[in-house]
Amino acid sequence: QVQLVESGGGLVQPGGSLSLSCAASGFTFSNYRMSWYRQATGKERELVAMIISAGGRTNYADSVKGRFTISRDNAKNTVYLHMNSLKSGDTAVYYCNALSSAYVPIFDWGQGTQVTVSS
Repeated sequence: QVQLVESGGGLVQPGGSLSLSCAASGFTFSNYRMSWYRQATGKERELVAMIISAGGRTNYADSVKGRFTISRDNAKNTVYLHMNSLKSGDTAVYYCNALSSAYVPIFDWGQGTQVTVSS
């Protein structure tokens, strides 16, 4: 049974930093591209960042480029999202998922982790 468990969210002031983790189980983690998505209230879920199976090559949404960093540890079956210079527009529930060869999320979504950027 596939499980994606996100953690690390919280309340942070504008300009602050936060690091998220996603612990994956039930599939061969090292074989998959992994991604972070976010969904703000009243908006559609959007892709934030992705990383290839072996790590190294990454892609980011324009809105977070230069501020967010995605990484992974295949030995721990975990993908991370390090977020710097946070803005109020980054407030959302953040989710991770594996991506297919067509860059489509594969598994059922986990519970996500709430990130709130506010003074």
